[in-house]
Parts: sequence; C-alpha cells; structure tokens
Amino acid sequence: MLKKVPHTYVIVFGIIVISAILTWFIPPGKYVEVTTLVDGREQSRMVFFYEENLPEAAAAEFNSNVQTWQVFSALFNGFVKQSNIIVFILMIGGAFWIMNKSKAIDVGIFAFLKFTKKLENNGLMRWLGVDNVIIVLIMIMFSIFGAVFGMSEETIAFVIILIPLAISMGYDSLMGVSMVYVAAHLGFAGAILNPFTIGIAQGLADLPLFSGIEYRMFAWLVINIVGIAFVLRYAKKIRNKPQSSIMYEEDSYWRKREESESTDVTYYTPSIAWWVYGIILATLTTFSFIYPYTVMTVGNSSFGFYVLPFFTALFAILGILSLKKSVHFFILLLLGYTIVFLIVGVMGYDWYVMEIATLFLAMGIASGLSINKTADEIAILFLEGVKDIMSAAIIVGLAGGIIVVLSDGGIIDSILYGLSKAMGNFGNVASVGVMYIIQTIVNIVIPSGSAKAAITMPIMAPFSDLIGISRQATVMAFQFGDGFTNMITPTSGVLIAVLGIARIPYHKWVRWVWPLIVTLIILGFLLLIPTVTMELNGF
Repeated sequence: MLKKVPHTYVIVFGIIVISAILTWFIPPGKYVEVTTLVDGREQSRMVFFYEENLPEAAAAEFNSNVQTWQVFSALFNGFVKQSNIIVFILMIGGAFWIMNKSKAIDVGIFAFLKFTKKLENNGLMRWLGVDNVIIVLIMIMFSIFGAVFGMSEETIAFVIILIPLAISMGYDSLMGVSMVYVAAHLGFAGAILNPFTIGIAQGLADLPLFSGIEYRMFAWLVINIVGIAFVLRYAKKIRNKPQSSIMYEEDSYWRKREESESTDVTYYTPSIAWWVYGIILATLTTFSFIYPYTVMTVGNSSFGFYVLPFFTALFAILGILSLKKSVHFFILLLLGYTIVFLIVGVMGYDWYVMEIATLFLAMGIASGLSINKTADEIAILFLEGVKDIMSAAIIVGLAGGIIVVLSDGGIIDSILYGLSKAMGNFGNVASVGVMYIIQTIVNIVIPSGSAKAAITMPIMAPFSDLIGISRQATVMAFQFGDGFTNMITPTSGVLIAVLGIARIPYHKWVRWVWPLIVTLIILGFLLLIPTVTMELNGF
C-alpha cells in the first residue's frame, strides 16, 4: 500500500525546519561586488566571501543568526516578504469567482460547440474530419485559457460537459478529459501571460512582467502541436475500434446515461447590465482622451498606436451586440477586454501586479453588477473566491518563510556558492537541464505553481547569474518543470477531482498519459536549449 503523501503545508514547513537546521552547519557568507582594473578599465564582478573574511564595508551590513525558534515566525515573515503577490492572488481569485457565478464561460463553450457543428456543411472540413476540427478547436481554446489566466481548477466543471460530448462522438472518457484538462495544462506549461506562474516567477526573478513573450509563444505553439497530435492519434484509434479503449468497460456508465446533468442556461439581459455598459464606455472614452496614443514595447522593439480609442470604439459596438444576445456574452466581452488591457498595460504602461489585480477586480465587480447582484452579494461571492484560493496564498507566504530563514541565517549565498562550484563545469545547457530536473521533481510533491515559484525562484535566479545563464531561461525551466507533471502527480487535487468525476481509475490514467508526459518532458528540455545558445528577445 502506498503511504499517504503529506499535506503541502507539512512539506513546506518541513523544508523550513530543514533550512533552519542547515544554518547550524553551513558557514554564512555573502557575494560582494568587487571592482578591479583590467587593461586599464574598471570591471565589476561578484565575489563570494565567508563571513569572517568579508570586506569591512560589507561586514558592517551583514548580520546572520543561527535559526531556531524562528521557524515558528516564518509564516508571518513570509507573508510580509511576499505580501504583494499574496494580495494579487487573493484579488484575482475573488474576481474570477464572481465572474464564474454568471455561467458566462459555460455559455461561451456552448456557443463554440454550436459554431463547430456548422462546419459539417463545408467540404474541406469534411475532408479534414469535422470531429478532428472540433477536438483541435476545443483544445486550443482551453489551452489559451491555461496559457493566459492559468485555468486549472475550472476544468473540473467542464469535464462534466465534455465527457458526454466525447462519448456521443464515439470516443471515450479519456478523450473528454483530454479536450479540457490536458489542453488547459498544455497551455499552463506553455504559459504566455499566466499571472499565477509566469507573473509570479518573473516578479520574484526581478524581470519585466511577461517579458520574453515571443519565445514563450513559440514554445506554447510547439507544445500544443505535439500534445494535440498525441490526442488526435488516440482519437483515430478509438474511432476505428471503440472496444480498444482501456476505459471501455468503465465508460458503460456514460453510455447508459439517458441524459447528462442539466446544462441549461437562461439567456437574459438585466437592465442594470446596460448601465454597466454605459459606465464602462464612459470610462474608456475618458481614458481615450487622456491617453490617446500608446507606445507598446515588445522585447527590444516598440511601436505606437491609438490603442485606447480603437478598443473603445470597438467596445461601443460589441457591447451593444453582446447585450442584445445575453448578459453572458457581455461578461465574456469583459473578460476578453480584461485580457486585452492586461497586455496593453504591461507592454505600454509598465503595469505590475497591483495594476493587474485592480483590473481583474474591476472585471469581477462589473460582472456581478451585470447579472443584477447586489453589493452585498458581490462581496459575499468575492469572499467565497478568496476562501477558495486562500490555500494558494497561504502557501506562498509559508514558502516565503523558507527564504526568510535562509536569508536571516546568512546561508543563501553560501548555498549558491556551493552549487556554482558543483555545477560550474557542466556548461550552460547541462546547467539549465539540471534546473529543469529540479523544478520537475519539486513539482511532483508541491504541485502549486505559485508555491514552487516562491520557493525556488529566489534561489535559482541569482544562481543563474553566477553560472552565466539568463534569468529568463531559469523562468522557462521553472515553467516547464511546473507544467508537465501536473498531469500525472497524485498530489494534484485538480487531477484527482477530474479523474473522480470522469470515473477514470488513477492507474489507468497513468497507463494512458505517461507516454505523453515523457514526450513533453523531453520536448521541454529541447526548448530550453535555445534559451542558452541563441540571442532571444527578453533573454
């Protein structure tokens, strides 16, 4: 019998205790910037000194203490250290909870499926296979959700919708899970704008938010081509011989169901939604006059455009059209505009976590008002969302305590110095590969991307400086190490919930998904090689 995996909090607190014990044995030290003359020119470099050998000026600022009782204050100090990221997570969690209450995303999925059915009248679509087109479009959509705003837990609800669809198309429950859960996590691994992984990791690595987006978009495309090809290959096999599915017997439950759970949605548009539309339009119009021209920076390139006036005019039209159909489509429009202005804000106005969290909060409140929720009801929904994501916020604070203990013990630089000596002769490709392996292993026991970023990035980012690797490459190693194993680790609550709803035994899931996971892990390493061998924007 497998032993129970300890709770994530227990694991992280255990790491805090181990970190404190390390301060008893590892001599404290610090990297100091030293300026020397080389060929008559001053050059600065970071040199490591143990505490007893520190230069006088550095020694005066350096203070280390062996950590004992401080393990119990680590949570408090970690919360203080990571406070901006914690508030960021809580605000976004609350905002999305309000929006999800509207069932707008459900309506978006239904509208998408209705649209794909119309493709059967097209000869090219029949040649490609309408089923294949539907599968690809659905997977791309969920992958974008995963890449842009980190869809993960939300996939649980959609599994209930997509599995009956897959069964009705002649496939199995594995295909239903693939179209939603696997697709979202392909996007999660190839994150483009995911604030919960890339946003946090780059913030902790002191990198411009969402910088290096060009190569991440390429990586996302490659990952999805490989992942979707794997799923389509399996779909062809099951379509030709349904009995060959390892889930054929278990899927009798789905095949015998006369009707799936109700997914009926009442389409309506409250009058308050028109007021929300008017207020937002007036606000956008005002900002269009204040900021008529925006200079967008992408990597080392920049271009100017009348971004706000253009999108304001577009909102004026799309808002009316969406409200005439249903408030759900208007809320989907709000979500789309939130993503658009997130991109504009980051690239044009140097937004960071405070501005982005504020943007999502505004979206959540506007969504709640649009479905005729009172201020009290919106507040309650927001608190429910905060409660739902509170565990992620707490783990970030707890993980921050690890760095506080190591820092107060004065051994972070000592650990980095030891790692640099151990890995200094590996070469850049091997070193980034080792980082990738470490991130992958950590993800198996701590599947929370936010927590893992908080634990590993403050150590990995400075270490990459020492061995001559871009911090952006380190973030990519974290990104891939965080994403792929989410689809197989038994410590992932989302995975276990999805498999439970789908009635897929864990051992059968592993049997089916492990070739894809191995392929993606190898692919992740190959995609890391250009980050240390080529000159890429943002790297």
